[in-house]
Amino acid sequence: MSKVIKKTVFVGMSGGVDSSIATLLLKKRGFRVIGVHIRSWNVNGCDEKEAEDARRVAELLHIPFYVFNFEEEYKKLVVDYMIRGYKDGITPNPDVMCNREIKFGLFLKKALRMGADYVATGHYVQMRKKVTTGTEVYELSTAKDGNKDQSYFLWTLTQSQLRHSLFPIGSYLKSEIREIARRENIPTAGKKDSQGICFVGNITLQDFLSEYINEKPGPVCDIYGNVLGEHRGAYFYTIGQRHIGMKEIGGKSGKHDARPQYVVKKDIKKNTIFVGEKDSITIGINILELYGVNMINPLSVEKEGNCREVSVRIRYRQSLVSASLEYKNKDKCILYFKEPQMFVAPGQSAVFYDTKGRTMIGGGIIKE
Repeated sequence: MSKVIKKTVFVGMSGGVDSSIATLLLKKRGFRVIGVHIRSWNVNGCDEKEAEDARRVAELLHIPFYVFNFEEEYKKLVVDYMIRGYKDGITPNPDVMCNREIKFGLFLKKALRMGADYVATGHYVQMRKKVTTGTEVYELSTAKDGNKDQSYFLWTLTQSQLRHSLFPIGSYLKSEIREIARRENIPTAGKKDSQGICFVGNITLQDFLSEYINEKPGPVCDIYGNVLGEHRGAYFYTIGQRHIGMKEIGGKSGKHDARPQYVVKKDIKKNTIFVGEKDSITIGINILELYGVNMINPLSVEKEGNCREVSVRIRYRQSLVSASLEYKNKDKCILYFKEPQMFVAPGQSAVFYDTKGRTMIGGGIIKE
């Protein structure tokens, strides 16, 4: 009787509860599991604590554990990319770039060289394999837990990457993941979820960027052009941002307006940002051009000029909206929205799904 050879999976263990349970579930499914902590560049050295938490879980599960040091590559491919984007006046998405270049780029390639059949992460997303016209195709769909769904950050993944990827927790609710962790006495069971951009640490994004981009005070104006106050530099703000607070609204008169203000538009050349109250904004965008487009399922690409109905998300956690998608090529895609969209930020990702909002079709970067 021939011996069954177990498939090997390298699991990216961040040190949080999600990747811890992803590791546990894969071991219970019979995989040969290797734990890996990806060491990334960060401001305050917090990665040391994360690596130790991941190591403790690996020891509890009796699996091998490695640390892959990608600090230099992470700084170049993710951090510097983000800084360049803000300097150019757009709003880049470092989480998307991290997934493309690090987790499903460098990590995947190194794992495969070391004998892995798959890599796995603690992302809340579901994947399925189906056969279309004799070809195996992998599809991504939203997670069971809609509040934790992370498909938005994975739109750049290709069929060759998905073929070697596993997402064990996408069919679970976050509460179920926590319960499994408590029941199995996993050390990270009660650990809080990370918030914001991981490598920035405990300082604000503006303070982080100010280390690389010189502050350049300029006017804060309302949508009619009236000067309301002064900002630190148009580079530091993003469309739709609710950051313009009492210190910045009111100008030299010292009178402060406590009502929430949102960035409606910014003019990098004139170093000016325009703000307004959310309910007062009536200017929207009906047509949006994307570049750097990736279609998850290449068989779903329509002929040039053809349109299909889709559901779109133009920022993380935003509700899905209806649009028509016109695919031009990998460098150009056009979305025609049913209703005008407010607070569209160039540089961010627009991700499109089927009309039910479940299966991800692809995505692209919003063009100015």
